[in-house]
Amino acid sequence: MGNGIQVRDRFADGAQYIGGKLRPGTSGRHHDVVNPATGETVHTYELAGTADVDAAVAAAREAFPGWSGATPAERAEAMHRFAAVLAEQADDFAYVESLQCGKPIKLATEFDVPGTIDNTSFFAGAARHLEGKSAAEYDGDHTSYVRREAIGVIGSIAPWNYPLQMAAWKILPAVAAGNTIVLKPAEITPLTSLMLAQAATEAGIPDGVINIVTGAGKDAGEHLVGHPDVVMTSFTGSTAVGKRVAEIATSTVKRLHLELGGKAPFVVFDDADLEAAVNGAVAGALINTGQDCTAATRAYVQRPLYDAFVQGVAALMETVRLGDPFDPSTDLGPLISHAQRDRVAGFVERARAYATVVTGGEAPGGELAAGAYYRPTLVAGAAQDSEIVQSEIFGPVLVVLPFDTDDEGIRLANDTPYGLAASAWSRDLYRANRATREIKAGCVWVNDHIPIISEMPHGGYKASGFGKDMSSYSFEEYTQVKHVMYDNTAVARKDWHRTIFGDR
Repeated sequence: MGNGIQVRDRFADGAQYIGGKLRPGTSGRHHDVVNPATGETVHTYELAGTADVDAAVAAAREAFPGWSGATPAERAEAMHRFAAVLAEQADDFAYVESLQCGKPIKLATEFDVPGTIDNTSFFAGAARHLEGKSAAEYDGDHTSYVRREAIGVIGSIAPWNYPLQMAAWKILPAVAAGNTIVLKPAEITPLTSLMLAQAATEAGIPDGVINIVTGAGKDAGEHLVGHPDVVMTSFTGSTAVGKRVAEIATSTVKRLHLELGGKAPFVVFDDADLEAAVNGAVAGALINTGQDCTAATRAYVQRPLYDAFVQGVAALMETVRLGDPFDPSTDLGPLISHAQRDRVAGFVERARAYATVVTGGEAPGGELAAGAYYRPTLVAGAAQDSEIVQSEIFGPVLVVLPFDTDDEGIRLANDTPYGLAASAWSRDLYRANRATREIKAGCVWVNDHIPIISEMPHGGYKASGFGKDMSSYSFEEYTQVKHVMYDNTAVARKDWHRTIFGDR
């Protein structure tokens, strides 16, 4: 299929994937998937209603005994086939991801799709290392051991910025551990999540193990989180919505995993390689048009390097190529929607009253005017407590502030409610090591910003949520621990009650 894929034909049967089949929603309301680069409608489908959520949960519940009862080797074999199907369809996935998100095709081709395939291969192998712990006699004649078991039906909600990868981050550890899942993707970007579920079926993963319901958060999302047969909720999105998810999940005592907002600091000490830091800041700030919770958003630069850093970043930002996402030379695509572009522009316009917009700060005209484009933007001179420094913007905007002492730089880095990711730039091992210890974030890069790998965990501190995606640590989210104890004496304990209750 590739560039010839016909999205309307592919999803003509609906945008709900339940029990191994596409079907239409039952809400009676329709939604458009729009290409943000052109404003053109890619596909129109009927949203899921609560009845669709109920059907998906029922399918997942029915599939759970068989899937959780499969051996790790059997689950691993199915997931290896899953990875192979994804690799065969890589071009299709990249094309549709770029189409529905507006992200440059080279980002989808070189990052999103290969990352998803790698995640799938990792969890295929990791499924065979999901083990409990044996132990000796901790209590006299008794032997204890620990079982690690699947939980049941997982209800997950994924965001729109990385639809394919975020769906994979939710699905893969859950099913590798023996759970079944109902995933609700963002209604504006559901297509590659549906394709992912279809690929799983092609690979032989049983019907009902992976289900997709595409509906609005207030309807399908809240019903999924509150469903009595869903035993865990995993959510990636804004902190504000995460609080609502937690409120609903807590009412039914569900296990909860939250990956929320970010406001990543980018701390440049005065001994850093300036050229490397400038390049890292632009790449880290503009990844996915800045629509990334780990994107570099606040650059703190020690005063001796500050002016040169500002000049270097501004000059490099002005060379970034905005354009057609399907043009391999395009560096930066549009934001996800005109509403998101207007939101980002609002932050910048309000900042003009108290800071300096060094470069950018506007939407391009000409042939890009119909899309949701916004130029790479650098803002300087804002106060630490200002809106543009403290709030998550989720766009191609970097704010730069100076600092004097190492203590001040680390203090400023920690001075927001968020703690998802950060980076420290220094050639001094002590400085870098101190920063990794003292910056409160789930990931701290040194002399780099953005890379992630399947083998290592991803998750935040503070208002950025709790729990881990990727790596073997994610199995802790999707399994429960059981203590089993054996009496090794093999004799009837006729007098056990006297030990507890005394003579009667």
